[in-house]
Amino acid sequence: MMLMHQTMRWYGPHDTVSLSDIRQSGATGVVTALHQVPVGELWTIEAIEERKQLVEAAGLTWTVVESLPVSDDIKRQSGDFQRHIRHYQESLRNLGACGIRVVTYNFMPVLDWLRTDVYYPLPDGSTMLYFNRLDFLVFDLFLLKRPGAESEYPADAVNKARTRYESMSEAAQRYLFTNMMLGLPGSDDAFTAAQVLSELDKYQGIDAKKLKDHLFYFLREVVPVAEAAGVKMAIHPDDPPYPVLGLPRIMSTEADAADLLQAVPSPANGLCFCTGSFGARPDNDIPAMLKRFGDSIHFLHLRNTRRDAEGNFYEADHLDGDTDMVAVIREVLAIQKRRGISLPMRPDHGHQMLDDLKKKTYPGYSAIGRLKGLAELRGVEYAIHRAAIY
Repeated sequence: MMLMHQTMRWYGPHDTVSLSDIRQSGATGVVTALHQVPVGELWTIEAIEERKQLVEAAGLTWTVVESLPVSDDIKRQSGDFQRHIRHYQESLRNLGACGIRVVTYNFMPVLDWLRTDVYYPLPDGSTMLYFNRLDFLVFDLFLLKRPGAESEYPADAVNKARTRYESMSEAAQRYLFTNMMLGLPGSDDAFTAAQVLSELDKYQGIDAKKLKDHLFYFLREVVPVAEAAGVKMAIHPDDPPYPVLGLPRIMSTEADAADLLQAVPSPANGLCFCTGSFGARPDNDIPAMLKRFGDSIHFLHLRNTRRDAEGNFYEADHLDGDTDMVAVIREVLAIQKRRGISLPMRPDHGHQMLDDLKKKTYPGYSAIGRLKGLAELRGVEYAIHRAAIY
């Protein structure tokens, strides 16, 4: 059977969700990273092998890195960006030498994914990740107080945000601020407003075209190295998939993905196809994008979002959002059959539920919610495969 290679994300030895937990979920592998290595520095063979042996001792495999981060110096082409690119190239060589075959990364400036509420309560008592557009404006305009932000929004939106801000308690304001300032995945260190404002200021003069040019420059430098090392690069789309905090976002649409693949044609240049991130935009046809880019997809994040006309969206159950997950899995199986491979995938952004409500985990990455998502996805996959309807 050519089924997907089922994995879960693991944040390393300090993760509340253990390797034993992941193995019990039914996953056969993990995607992980050396979060202890500062961004821009070298991943050594010794450090990679140490992590790999830890995973394999638990009866699992590690073949996908998530993520080998790209520094803001590289994204801006400032400071130490050439040294960071050399470290990235050598890290790719070391990963290839250790048998790691897929490297995920993103090109989102300053901040990774953003949510206004990371513990939004559902009627059944579980919690989920939620992005509320109005609350985001409250954060940008009145909590972060980004210079010039007010001029970027319609006057009626600013007035609604001001009314919302004035109605919020101090505790609600602190909660929103804390959610928006979460650190990078795998880190317990939150950002400060001063840090974020300083980093935003460094992107003055960098619009979407220039940022995309910097991405393509980076890829021209690292993709040949990856290809020689037997490693495939897989870019994760923007989350949310539109500009935020005055920053450009350049991997949000089908056209963005096509531009990337055309700019640096190589079997080592491809996509981490996240159905949730792309699916948060109504103009992205997810099954059609899978069909178009199937030969360049190296890794899959299967999650579902439900959006509204105001630009809000939340993490739905894996089979119950705006994206037709049955159609997605049918297309993935067709891609695998055509290419003769098993693509690595993972469930993503599970709900906090049951006993995990009493535990501290990285938001979206509790054990039970992701186990539920994996079980649902696996069930759909097996049913489609057994019925041979792809």
